[in-house]
Amino acid sequence: MPDPEKVAAIRTLLPATGAGIYLNAGSAGPMPAETQLAMDELAARELAVGRASPEGFEEIQQRWAELRASIAAVIVADPDDVAMTHSTTDGMNLAVNALPWREGDRVITTRHEHPGGLGPLLALRARLGVEVDLLDIGDGEDAERTVEAFRIALERPARAIVASHVLWTTGAVLPVARIAALGRDAGATTIIDGAQSAGAIPIDIESLGVDAYAMPAQKWLLGPEGMGALWARRAWADSVVPASAGFISYETFDHVRPVLRPGARRFELGFFHRPSVVGLARSCGWLTMYIGLPWAHERAARLALAAADRLAGIDGVSLVTPRDAMATLVTFRIGGWNAADAVRELSARTFAIIRDLPPIDAIRISVGFWTTEEELERFAQGVELLAANTPESIPPRRTLAVLGSDDSPLR
Repeated sequence: MPDPEKVAAIRTLLPATGAGIYLNAGSAGPMPAETQLAMDELAARELAVGRASPEGFEEIQQRWAELRASIAAVIVADPDDVAMTHSTTDGMNLAVNALPWREGDRVITTRHEHPGGLGPLLALRARLGVEVDLLDIGDGEDAERTVEAFRIALERPARAIVASHVLWTTGAVLPVARIAALGRDAGATTIIDGAQSAGAIPIDIESLGVDAYAMPAQKWLLGPEGMGALWARRAWADSVVPASAGFISYETFDHVRPVLRPGARRFELGFFHRPSVVGLARSCGWLTMYIGLPWAHERAARLALAAADRLAGIDGVSLVTPRDAMATLVTFRIGGWNAADAVRELSARTFAIIRDLPPIDAIRISVGFWTTEEELERFAQGVELLAANTPESIPPRRTLAVLGSDDSPLR
């Protein structure tokens, strides 16, 4: 289909795109209608017949296998190297805590990490005295500077490297493969936060050379909340013992000689909400087989770059996202405005669904393949209005008077 027709058809199948200018997949993406339908159908069946039959357990194991395969298709992986989790944070904690940490160990990360990746490191510091080395890589705009920062940091022994593929703050794409190569040479495990990359940009997981890669369901994979995945390099996974384990973590479960599952599946430690398992598999299948990831990735990247250029050309706007190292996030600031106030004003004036980033006092938009050029222009015009004014001088927004039962105007 020609792009305009295809985008229109896609937006019909993503109902939330009609609720406003949907620019916050970096927090949670719009869910396909057929994903919700599949979840509703299974939930209704469970309500009607229950969840306790032996046949039902066999069926959900099959659904788990389908989910692993659907995620593997997105990141070009072997399904056996994919474990189900409940979030990116869950996956990061599982991978980090599987390492044999000792007092005095050291971990290398950046100053831009999300709490989902930084949290388990700070817990290690509090519990075991592990040194957390926060590298200054600027905004992530210079790959050579980033690689050099990691190279110098690895001159001292480190147990692990923990970093994001795409920074949730500036939107910069880090040179993960080069960082992982440095870590491998130095004997450090590389654990990657893929919250802003999985589904958003092309990923060939094996070629990155990392040891573990965590991702969420609800962001760029357009799935339900409360689900995620952890990819683990098989040799690394087989070399570690998870800090948490349960019935499904084991190939054979007995009290004398329990045998952990090989590879990533040893990180699966509990059951999962069955409708959400089906929903995430449906979303991933929808992306790979119906939408087409190459088309989706190309369109989203092109629109994000156009949005960055349009915003950068507005007087009073400063672009934070490095144009030459960006994915689908665009972060910027408007002179004279703090980010929280700007987001409230832009949301009210343009009906844009966006967010502010308190750690760096900036505004972030997430551009997806469902976004239209017209929406981005309407949003940019709203930014132009704010940039030409201050919070005190901006013209008042239009209001609609609604008469209440007592004939008093309600606004």
